[in-house]
Amino acid sequence: MDTRLLLDGLKAMVLGMGMVYVFLVVMILLMKVMSKLLAPYSKFLVKESPKKAPKAAAAGKSALSAADRLLAQAAIAAVRMHRGE
Repeated sequence: MDTRLLLDGLKAMVLGMGMVYVFLVVMILLMKVMSKLLAPYSKFLVKESPKKAPKAAAAGKSALSAADRLLAQAAIAAVRMHRGE
């Protein structure tokens, strides 16, 4: 077995993993710098308003089909049985 080939592979692995590590460290540092630079402009961002419930749910009617209601009831019964209620 050629040990030189094994050492060349080991060098390539260490070099590759080292480059990935350096890239990730630089990326994290740049992300922190960008967040500090852009923090004063955060007040200009538009915040989404919460979405309103669908009309069917608001009216008290279920939007689920009969099969979905049956599955939901089975899931509730399984949880209750597991909890010992």
